[in-house]
Amino acid sequence: MGAVFFDTNVVLYLLSADEHKANAAEALLAQGGMVSVQVLNEAASVCRRKLKLPWSEVHELLDAVKACCEVVTLSLATHESALQLAERYQLPLYDALICASAQAVGAEVLYTEDLHDGLKLGHLQVRNPFK
Repeated sequence: MGAVFFDTNVVLYLLSADEHKANAAEALLAQGGMVSVQVLNEAASVCRRKLKLPWSEVHELLDAVKACCEVVTLSLATHESALQLAERYQLPLYDALICASAQAVGAEVLYTEDLHDGLKLGHLQVRNPFK
């Protein structure tokens, strides 16, 4: 398998009470891959807003992700590509931005629970790691 990209939901499952999903997320992330700055921002937001975690635990999660994943930046070109993907595939904009980021760095697999398992977006294959 080629390069992989992780969506925010996979990162957040590291904190899940669902042992199966937490273990699956941990095993996948331990193998390495890529995330975007957007993934880090979304994870931090959910940790603070929904999970009510203290900042120290937010930093601990983000540091763990950054230790095993390459973090890619967002660009205007990625934004433009995301708009095209959102329109063409009727994707929510932030999901399209994750897909565009994965495509921009040449990822072959996007692990996410948010999109249809098996969806092909050019060279990018969407996979639900919890199926």
